[in-house]
Amino acid sequence: MNISYNWLKNYLSLDMNPWEVAEALTSIGLETGAVEEIQTIKGGLEGLVTGEVLTCEKHPDSDHLHLTCVNTGTGELLQIVCGAPNVAAGQKVIVAPVGTILYDGDKEIKIKKSKIRGQESSGMICAEDEIGIGSDHSGIIVLPADAPVGMTAKEYYKVENDYLLEVDITPNRIDAASHFGVARDLAAYLKQAGKPSDLKKPSIDGFKIEAPSLPAISVEVRNAEACMRYSGVTIKGVTVGESPDRIKKRLMTIGLRPINNVVDITNYVLHELGQPLHAFDAEKIKGNKVVVTTTPEGTKFITLDGVERTLTNQDLMICNIDEPMCIGGVFGGLDSGVTEHTKDVFLESACFNPAWIRKTARRFGLNTDSSFRFERGLDPNQTIYVLKRAALMIQEIAGGTITGNVQDVYPNRMEPFRIDVTYKKINTLIGKEIPVETIKSILVSLEMEIASETPEGLSVRVPVYRYDVRRDVDVIEDILRIYGYNNVEFSDHVRSTLSYQTMTDKSYKLESLISEQLCGAGFHEILNNSLTRSAYYNELTTFPKANCVMLMNPLSADLNAMRQTLLFGGLQSAEFNIKRKNRNIYFFEFGNCYARKEDDRKEDSPLSVYKEDYRLGLWISGNRAENNWSHPDEKASVYELKAHVENILLRMGVNMEKTIRESFTNDIYSSGISIVSPSGRTLGTFGVVERRILKMMDIEHEIYFAELAWDALIKETKKYRITSGDIPKFPEAKRDLALMIDKHVTFADIQQIAWNSERKLLKKIVLFDVYEGKNLTPGRKSYAVSFYLQDKEKTLNDKQIDAVMAKIQKELEEKLKAQLR
Repeated sequence: MNISYNWLKNYLSLDMNPWEVAEALTSIGLETGAVEEIQTIKGGLEGLVTGEVLTCEKHPDSDHLHLTCVNTGTGELLQIVCGAPNVAAGQKVIVAPVGTILYDGDKEIKIKKSKIRGQESSGMICAEDEIGIGSDHSGIIVLPADAPVGMTAKEYYKVENDYLLEVDITPNRIDAASHFGVARDLAAYLKQAGKPSDLKKPSIDGFKIEAPSLPAISVEVRNAEACMRYSGVTIKGVTVGESPDRIKKRLMTIGLRPINNVVDITNYVLHELGQPLHAFDAEKIKGNKVVVTTTPEGTKFITLDGVERTLTNQDLMICNIDEPMCIGGVFGGLDSGVTEHTKDVFLESACFNPAWIRKTARRFGLNTDSSFRFERGLDPNQTIYVLKRAALMIQEIAGGTITGNVQDVYPNRMEPFRIDVTYKKINTLIGKEIPVETIKSILVSLEMEIASETPEGLSVRVPVYRYDVRRDVDVIEDILRIYGYNNVEFSDHVRSTLSYQTMTDKSYKLESLISEQLCGAGFHEILNNSLTRSAYYNELTTFPKANCVMLMNPLSADLNAMRQTLLFGGLQSAEFNIKRKNRNIYFFEFGNCYARKEDDRKEDSPLSVYKEDYRLGLWISGNRAENNWSHPDEKASVYELKAHVENILLRMGVNMEKTIRESFTNDIYSSGISIVSPSGRTLGTFGVVERRILKMMDIEHEIYFAELAWDALIKETKKYRITSGDIPKFPEAKRDLALMIDKHVTFADIQQIAWNSERKLLKKIVLFDVYEGKNLTPGRKSYAVSFYLQDKEKTLNDKQIDAVMAKIQKELEEKLKAQLR
């Protein structure tokens, strides 16, 4: 939120510069990210001075130029050549001496000593548009005769540069989303710091109904749940026009564009006091009645931006007797606002239910200054005060007569919230004993009324506008932030408790270990949003759309569901990189995935319908090596991905010999492998991403993807124990088999059968050649496989080796119909 330093000084007497104010605000929880100087006039009129034209003669070599002698109060008279038709002796003028910088838009123009038609010119006599105070270029500026000579133009025109403070308001501190709200917190800080400054709230003493007997707009609230309070007043005979400079400067400093005096005042008061207002053209309120209600489902309504929107019966509308005029608390209608032709104004100041406003704003994708405040909760007890403040400003600037009585519908008055807090808890949580009088002083400065007091503590009434203070710990937090976090000293004593490692700790350590391993292998870690498009899951059976955890109030259709898999987020990242010429993709991500499981719901546990799994995803695409003088270009492959997956499992201590590999295809993988533990727990899947998925994501390159069930892997590592032993003394034996098998058979199938055939002596199985082509039976392929055998107790002889190999060969022939080539 943008806060004007000069505007802030309307409510506090500050002897702090903008940077000191920013530091103070940050220390009390209103973090200020930046301080920026704002010049109301480009250049701030620096270098310009007032002067007097002593003489003015025609230029000897020009019909339209004049030679002037100008006194600028320095004791040195300046000869200046001037082309303005209205220049004359005796005038008081604005002078730009040599060295002054003027601005033409963003272009800088430095005034230099020069010769014009042979005559020396030591400066420039300025017109309005040349120094940025107006648009007139018909002649030079002629000041009043009593204007002092030698005064800086900045001082003469009372140019006041401002400073913009960028204050980051947290969602719970909507009470500080205004200049007065920030000033209120700052006043409490200054009082605690020993620099008390009275908080000056704008006065409304001048408000009065000037024509009570004239008819005014009446108000009816038909939905008291959605509209907690609705106040309004009618002002007749206003003149809509341009706002005065003081209003325009304030609005432009904080980034708002002035529109007209009435609308500008509503915006001014919004940013002054934090209460949104809306000004209606009273002539357009049919029946002279405002009705606050909902409309039938499907009602069409055109908003101020010209967009036709379809309303639901859950959208609160401000209507006349015939039709809706405004989406309450969110956005105005196209035909009900104030224009230059407006003569009578109905001014609205209301308080709406935060939940209703938030849902409507999300439904229509609208985020306005009003909805931002209403959906976080405002004080219904200040609507009348703010209404009167705005009405007085409109009267002052636009004229008009306040007619009829103030309309105010407030069915259920909100009272301050009462909270009990003990001194013991205050001192325990803060970690320092704070004097009781200091505590009471801070609470009073924050407008928390002390209802009662005991030796043990206090009972305080919290203002309605403090929606974030509902517990004693909230009160203590407020005390601490005003007292000052830096005023709480560190103790010389250290208090600690014994701790033990949990599975969460182990998971985090293993996650860091695997992350380092993957980064060392050339991968880059990515982090995607857990929210995704439910449309990705259309027509999927592996991750059915029915299992998506849908959001009730999504920010957009692109973020309307929780992800069931890491796949799509990684593909989005890959697509983004590929389109920017980074085609070699090596990504990994740790993240949660979510799904519904309707069959497991229990009546006493509504959350049991959902499941949440932590997973590790890997994506590979492009070239494994390229543009290398010592290595030819080599494409990435699914086998490379397989190696990375196996390295992860090995690093985590998974017994690869006992895992089961199963080939499959589905709507995610055109060719995939699943890895299953001996206990039947799926540890992960990997393979080639289905072409249809890639086309949907606008990716032309082949992508290889693996998704590992991290929680399942952690459970497997619980069984893993590191052991040590002697290096084998006896050599290993190697035997090769060239096997002709069906094309659908995988190396994983061969591995599994071999391990099951011989568990004691078989140590390693390696595939070193694959052949498909001539001299083979159609539908068959050839695998060349090495088997490594070893006995820890003795050297194996040929008879033992042949027996083992015969057993393995027989199993392969029976179960895979393998043949030796």
